[in-house]
Amino acid sequence: MKPNKFSKLAQKSLTLTAQIVLIVIAVATIFAVVQEIGHIWEAGSVAVGDLLMLFLYLEVMSMLNHYLGSGNLPVRYPLYISIIALARFLVLDIKDIDAFKMFAISGSILLIAAAILIVRYGHVRYPYSEDN
Repeated sequence: MKPNKFSKLAQKSLTLTAQIVLIVIAVATIFAVVQEIGHIWEAGSVAVGDLLMLFLYLEVMSMLNHYLGSGNLPVRYPLYISIIALARFLVLDIKDIDAFKMFAISGSILLIAAAILIVRYGHVRYPYSEDN
């Protein structure tokens, strides 16, 4: 099917909207990093939760950079972000969670790590063609 004028206009509009949203996400992430560094500065010490939060922001910025540079988004980036988020939750709330929740969160991290390995294996074993 050959695209008509409306579909071309819609595609350009969606692309522009996506670029604007990505810029907003990038600015918001940079603002959050500055806030986190301010929080660390005020506290006068660096906690593990602060470092994990900075790693979350770093992964988001890395994901945005990769997407803006290549135009595609590997599924691994959101998986990395989810592992860091779960690890941060586990570290910060370890006193307040019971054994079952701790086991469930740890199992979730393990499953996501296995998914990353499977995806990575698939990319190496069955690489994309230039058409995809």
